[in-house]
Amino acid sequence: MITREHTRTVRIGDLLIGGGNPVRIQSMTNTKTEDVAATVEQIHRLEDAGCEIIRCAVPTMEAAEALREIRRQIRIPLVADIHFDYRLAIAAIEAGADKIRINPGNIGAPEHVRAVVEKAREHGIPIRVGVNAGSLEKEILERDGRVTPEGLADSALREVRALEDLSFENIVISIKSSNVPIAVAAHEILAEKTDYPLHVGITEAGTPRRGLVKSAVGLGAILSRGLGDTVRVSLTGDPVEEVRAAREILAAMGLARNGIEVVSCPTCGRTQIDLIALAEQTERLTAAYDLPIKVAVMGCVVNGPGEAREADLGIAGGRGEGLLIRKGEIVKKLPESELLGALKEELDRLSKERKG
Repeated sequence: MITREHTRTVRIGDLLIGGGNPVRIQSMTNTKTEDVAATVEQIHRLEDAGCEIIRCAVPTMEAAEALREIRRQIRIPLVADIHFDYRLAIAAIEAGADKIRINPGNIGAPEHVRAVVEKAREHGIPIRVGVNAGSLEKEILERDGRVTPEGLADSALREVRALEDLSFENIVISIKSSNVPIAVAAHEILAEKTDYPLHVGITEAGTPRRGLVKSAVGLGAILSRGLGDTVRVSLTGDPVEEVRAAREILAAMGLARNGIEVVSCPTCGRTQIDLIALAEQTERLTAAYDLPIKVAVMGCVVNGPGEAREADLGIAGGRGEGLLIRKGEIVKKLPESELLGALKEELDRLSKERKG
């Protein structure tokens, strides 16, 4: 199996993906691309949240032309999402797209595919081949009788060969399904057959609550196998939530740092402080600091002190009071009402030391 350390390296704008480079977070705007102001505003929010690559739908020539101004106003690479009309792909490339997403099979005549490939080659940008379980070729569905991991992988490789036949290998592959086991198996099959970098995600995952669970399970399984060079969490809602979720997933997998890591116990009948409120307040407090540390918030006198000692900073609660712990050492005992303030003082101290 070819893992992310050994996939080909592809440049998207000023980012390198594949070849052991960091796994990058991607999202997609849900504005009308023709509305430059609204699209740029959303991309700026996504950039601030940690999005590293952004994709925009290009259903019209007006949208393709809008990419020129959008690209000028944003900081991250821009991907144009194209279906059916090869002229939109060419216009998007000329407008400054850093990558295009097409399927040669739905572009039409061979000369149209060739025209798109030559334009991408001229501008030195990659093509992402995107295969979705909801749009598999009829003959593959008839062969297998249903959507299968093998069918998804075969469809992607068929699209790749159409580009390779034109001597084009600046390629990223994406195969997506809303079925987690099918998606995981399809990526394993694909990674046995090709070394192109993979963009991974669980498509049509759902609303933020269910979609986050499904994406975490699916992406966690794929990433744990050493696969995936870029990721997208697909949620029905504000795309900023996709980026936040992707950051948390990558951090949980040890593939990225997402500011301060906050861990907290689930509470039980032994808890004697308002741990739920304290944990939520701690999460809001730590979001303002860019420190590579772990903060533990524990409410149990049985396991709390020991667990808190495993973190850089910890709070272990008791009956209306708690301990502030630093690197395994108890710093002081404080009333419950003063724990958050004491934690903030520690964070301010660490932040000052890091800057200074």
